[in-house]
Amino acid sequence: MNIAGVIVEYNPFHNGHHYHLEATRKQTEADLVVAVMSGPFLQRGEPALLSKWERTKLALQAGIDIVIELPYPYATQRAEVFAWGAVSLLHAIGTTHLCFGSEAGTIEPFLKTIEHFAFRKEDYNTLLKKYMAEGNSYPKATALAYKALGLIEEGLLDLSKPNNILGYHYVQAVQKLQSPLRVETIKRVQAGYHDADITDAHIASATAIRKALFEYSKEAPSLKQLTPWFTAAALEQAQQFKQLRRWEDYFSYLKYRLLTEPKEKLNSYYEAEEGLENRFSHVIQHAHSFSDFMTAVKTKRYTWTRIQRLCTHMLTGTTKAEMEAANQLAFPQYLRLLGMSQQGQRYLNQCKKQLSIPLVTKISDIDSQDLIVDHRAAECYQLVDQNNGEIPREYQRTPIRYDAEKKCFI
Repeated sequence: MNIAGVIVEYNPFHNGHHYHLEATRKQTEADLVVAVMSGPFLQRGEPALLSKWERTKLALQAGIDIVIELPYPYATQRAEVFAWGAVSLLHAIGTTHLCFGSEAGTIEPFLKTIEHFAFRKEDYNTLLKKYMAEGNSYPKATALAYKALGLIEEGLLDLSKPNNILGYHYVQAVQKLQSPLRVETIKRVQAGYHDADITDAHIASATAIRKALFEYSKEAPSLKQLTPWFTAAALEQAQQFKQLRRWEDYFSYLKYRLLTEPKEKLNSYYEAEEGLENRFSHVIQHAHSFSDFMTAVKTKRYTWTRIQRLCTHMLTGTTKAEMEAANQLAFPQYLRLLGMSQQGQRYLNQCKKQLSIPLVTKISDIDSQDLIVDHRAAECYQLVDQNNGEIPREYQRTPIRYDAEKKCFI
């Protein structure tokens, strides 16, 4: 049985994702598709446009059979940690293939580049520290070290491209786990990951779609051609009830924390390093929006993403101690099930007793500290929902079930 795994955020699910999913099924000859999906807060340190439950519905309607949540301590981290957590979960649930989108489009450059780095790792780390000490951001220092080692040659991977970077770490994680997962990649088409403008009638990046959604006070008809019908319907409903999420919605909560908590408390939050909390406390006094705040805080050394991640950890109250405890574990300690098709349910019924880590369908299913950070992040995400009293709390949620043949939720 071929079980294909994909690692996603679906923020939101669009035609490019649909292309990747269909190509994954065909290329891997998949009988079943499992998605590891980020929860309420994402890898670039921002709240998801739609809740993880709404995005799970979109994934199931698109043809995913099982949706597993990537825990917060991995979902909101740099690419290497993000990839390790996601690949570990795919390995744990028994997937046979991992298929990701990339700018490269073939797997050979990933394998060749990892092999080259294996012989130059010490030199690379030395150069990375050197460029970081010169005030460069981590991504910039990485690119400079890569160039200085002369690793820009035909056949090697272009690590300036965001999907190539993630793919590189996916392949690394598979090798580190010594997993039998077969890794494949599909070339990303049309829009780039960071493209902020819509230039094609049918394919646009999630970044461009989110930008367009917030540029219109009402529904933007052009977006209907960029997403499957079920995504367009979900976005239209979310717009109508003001349930599309962005950082501006949470700014007042962040501002309150920065203005009222002592510096030593702010310093306890994950990624609060080198006095960044002091800079935050000063700038927040004059900022009237999240955009104002970010523009004033950003420096050459710290990327927008790096600063957003710290904001996310402050907003959710996630401490260094909590994240370091998670980082010390070999891999995620549970599989949090968000949704499944009937075919996915049959597979889980067959394999759940053989799983190496617990399958969690409700928070109450597991008596552990592992879910505390996830639970708090989910509750924090719901702070701005206007119909908060009508939305089930995180501990009340059970997996979404979907009948793919009848195309309806059960």
